[in-house]
Amino acid sequence: MKRTQATTRAVDPAARRRGRTLAVTALAALTLAACGSGQPDPQGERGTSADAASARNDAAFIKMLDEVARECPPRGTKRGSPGTPEGEPPTAPVEPPPGTTVEPPPGGAVEPVAPTAGPEVELDAHDWCAGVQHEQRVAEAVLQLKQPDPAQVRKVLNGLGYIDERIHGLKRSGAVTKFAIDLRHKGGRLCLDGTANGELTEVDACAAPTDGPFDIANLHRRT
Repeated sequence: MKRTQATTRAVDPAARRRGRTLAVTALAALTLAACGSGQPDPQGERGTSADAASARNDAAFIKMLDEVARECPPRGTKRGSPGTPEGEPPTAPVEPPPGTTVEPPPGGAVEPVAPTAGPEVELDAHDWCAGVQHEQRVAEAVLQLKQPDPAQVRKVLNGLGYIDERIHGLKRSGAVTKFAIDLRHKGGRLCLDGTANGELTEVDACAAPTDGPFDIANLHRRT
């Protein structure tokens, strides 16, 4: 019988360790690949967070609108004469004493003309009342700015609770910063139209179409 002599070769311990390390690394890579489909999508998480933040901002904005108008008449309440303040009866003309001759003013008497369009006519009692409140709070805040550039005006408006989605036309025109705020809510038409230059701040209520996107070109302003 022929015998075959087996030859035993020594294995380098360092090489053996490297082999084990490579095997462990490959196994870990396979495990991660298998579980990759179960990992959360960063894009989806960011989108969900943005939607949640937007919903919170909208809710805070609506809460601010209700708070500002908490003492105003109910929605849909019709206003009285545009020249008569809310809650005050019309003032009767004062009759001169008997025997008194009243001289007409130079150039003849001038009768005041009631507006036929614009926010004075188109806004109901609720929006008109709320508009007065918004005018005051915005004008007082913006007036504090010495150099009201668009960035500063936006920051002030955000601080008052007016969210970016409702701020429109915010831009610098010469020395004046212009802006408009969409305050439409529950079928209302209220908006604000403002200008500021550091010395003079003007904020007036305006009327926007009830439906559709907010378009500065279609606002009905005071004449």
